[in-house]
Amino acid sequence: MTFKTADLCDDFSDRVQICDPGLRDFGGHVRFSGRVATIKCFEDNSRVREAVGEAGDGRVLVVDAGGSLRCAMLGDLLAAKAVENGWAGVIMNGLIRDSADIATMSLGVKALGTHPLKSVKQGIGERDVPVRFAGVVFTPGCYVYADEDGVICSDEPLVKD
Repeated sequence: MTFKTADLCDDFSDRVQICDPGLRDFGGHVRFSGRVATIKCFEDNSRVREAVGEAGDGRVLVVDAGGSLRCAMLGDLLAAKAVENGWAGVIMNGLIRDSADIATMSLGVKALGTHPLKSVKQGIGERDVPVRFAGVVFTPGCYVYADEDGVICSDEPLVKD
């Protein structure tokens, strides 16, 4: 991928939402983009497990985990499943674990940080709903672009394949 979020902001500043700073890079790909699929959950990663088990088709899974700092919502097994099923990346308003392993995977991962404790699994959470964090509303089907400078979101594609 050749895009840079800084250049996209220069060219399309009137058409993008820009995430507030705070998300850190953990995946093997720092630069990634795709259409958005969303999950809203809190300390239960059941819906994340469901989503990464399905065909990603180059999409980016955006998870509003409520910013919880008490457990991880993505680990190496789910990240590997995301790679296997063709997801381009995961943006997590929450924590991950197994970060050293995830760093070797062909997947973009941005999250608030790491925590060794796994989440509960009670099947609670919503999929394909608008989620809001870091100053951005992520709507299912919108486009997200992420790199070392940040994350931006647009209702339309900004880069031609």
